[in-house]
Amino acid sequence: MTETDAECAKQDEGNPEEGTVEIFIMGKRYEVPIGFTIMKAIEFAGYQYIRSCGCRAGFCGACSTVYRKEDEQKLHFALACQALVEDGMHLVQIPFVPANKEKYDIHELKPDDNVLLSIYPEIARCVSCNTCTKSCPQDINVMQYIQCALRGDIEKAAEISFDCIQCGMCAMRCPADIKHYHVGQLARRLRGKYLDPDSENLKKCLEMLKSGKYDKEIEELVHMDNDKIIELYRARKIEAKGELDDEGGDGQ
Repeated sequence: MTETDAECAKQDEGNPEEGTVEIFIMGKRYEVPIGFTIMKAIEFAGYQYIRSCGCRAGFCGACSTVYRKEDEQKLHFALACQALVEDGMHLVQIPFVPANKEKYDIHELKPDDNVLLSIYPEIARCVSCNTCTKSCPQDINVMQYIQCALRGDIEKAAEISFDCIQCGMCAMRCPADIKHYHVGQLARRLRGKYLDPDSENLKKCLEMLKSGKYDKEIEELVHMDNDKIIELYRARKIEAKGELDDEGGDGQ
């Protein structure tokens, strides 16, 4: 983040209808409107994101944030694009933490009991402190899926880690230097390739793509103006809501 003087004046504007809260960014005090997300509040205070911004929608994990509250020793963990500011919140810039992913060829691996341990042997150092779980902004039981990985239960490790967004909070706090999210990712890849039944619909879709069935439509979309794309998006049919549509519900 870099602070811009022109935008810094915004910190005193506030929102007279909703009120403001007091937060601290890098130790500096700011008044920001109630209801702002951490990310929006930081920008309101005059900072410009040059990294750790990402999708802004809770999917990419780039804006993982550690903060403390006034008179609290406990560290809190959240995604800056989702968590709302609170009075007395102390925010800091998170340093880059290397988390190298092991190299492997998924086609050469076999889903046996020791495959996760052989690729990521550091999981054997797990002391079950549960710090990883407490650090997860997705409320995933990280320690549990690491224990599943140790036991060779690939299916369960993949299932528990399914909502992982790779933010790295677990690895940042782990005293055993385990890269939990890489372990979960490998478990999901192994399960998808070797353990789950093949999807017939996926096969059909891939065959249609290879045959060029959608080439013309894709080309039209590439050159279509934004208003038309938005119109098509809003008018799309959502299969999961088909039953609601049939009963007179809103399928948009």
